[in-house]
Amino acid sequence: MSGRRRGRRKSELRALGGVLDSVLEDLGLGEISRAARVCDAWPGAVGAEVASHSRPEGLRAGILEVSVETSVWCQDLQMRRPTILKALREQLGEEAPEDLRFRVGYTSKG
Repeated sequence: MSGRRRGRRKSELRALGGVLDSVLEDLGLGEISRAARVCDAWPGAVGAEVASHSRPEGLRAGILEVSVETSVWCQDLQMRRPTILKALREQLGEEAPEDLRFRVGYTSKG
């Protein structure tokens, strides 16, 4: 028997995150995984105060849907949209949403 292991090929080492992303994509769950990362990045992108009055609800076709407490918060975040998108791009790179959609309906806990 030669020095090579049977049935094994040399492969590149890949970061665990990359492997998980690939598996999730293969299972059709890539968008769910991306949405979770975007939701995790939300407080860092908008700050604690805004995060306490808003909540990302989901990612559809590259648009992050965000619930906010009041119409005042909805209007405020709409005006901050370019800044928020930039902050999300800085944190997430290509995984950042292409746009944001705000709607009134979030009720904070506490």
